[in-house]
Amino acid sequence: MTVVEDRIEMADADANTISLDQWFERLERMPVPEGYRVEIVGGNVFMTPQRDTHWVIIRRIVRALEDRFGMHVKAFSDVRIDFPGYENGFCPDVAMLKESAKKDADGHWRYEDVEFVAEVISQGTAQNDYGPKKVAYAVAEVSVYVVADPYQGRCHVFTHPKDGEYAMRTTVDFGTDIDLTGTVVDLVLKTDGFPRD
Repeated sequence: MTVVEDRIEMADADANTISLDQWFERLERMPVPEGYRVEIVGGNVFMTPQRDTHWVIIRRIVRALEDRFGMHVKAFSDVRIDFPGYENGFCPDVAMLKESAKKDADGHWRYEDVEFVAEVISQGTAQNDYGPKKVAYAVAEVSVYVVADPYQGRCHVFTHPKDGEYAMRTTVDFGTDIDLTGTVVDLVLKTDGFPRD
């Protein structure tokens, strides 16, 4: 099947009858440029380029989790996890799962096992991280959600999910430590090495 035929098939398909698995299978057959990640937010497909600034922040967060929990921590980057809401197949920049987490029958990680998520803002998709993704993470009761924004030079930390919202929000400038002791990650996240865009 050619790319054009695949796009026509996708356009002709009734979106209400196609599962997220089917959407991702079709997207995998499309020529997504190297260095881009693809996710589905609220039924819309987003392709985001990975920039060096983006990756440096992700790497520092994953390293902090590994330093705290060891190399066997279930921390992932850009791995698909389906979250509550209409067609939400997210690929969080960083997701940490419970130690006991296991994949479901379809081979996917379950959102119920996600304890921590960090997203690094990209200009084209910032509205997702501050909007529908934040809502989905709160509905999923992800205990800690960190948004690192290299354009603002700030991190926004959301905790205490309840009834589809986060009860607490803290904002710190890059260079200020984020105190996550007393949360599931139980660490102080250093941001002095987070680059700005």
